[in-house]
Amino acid sequence: MLLKGILVCLLIFILFNLFRALPILVKGQSDVPMSRYLGRRVFFSVIVFVILLVALATGAIEPNSRPF
Repeated sequence: MLLKGILVCLLIFILFNLFRALPILVKGQSDVPMSRYLGRRVFFSVIVFVILLVALATGAIEPNSRPF
């Protein structure tokens, strides 16, 4: 359950950074570059992917064997 909570928090943080970059994209100029927020989003997406792979490899979560 802790693993799922961590993944949900990371996904929320990814969305937060995506929406932080949106005003910079719309306005065009800011003191903080847009790549800062988008880079964080990509970095945390990679972390989520690695956590999922490790959890699958260790058996902490199990994939659905039959999706139908």
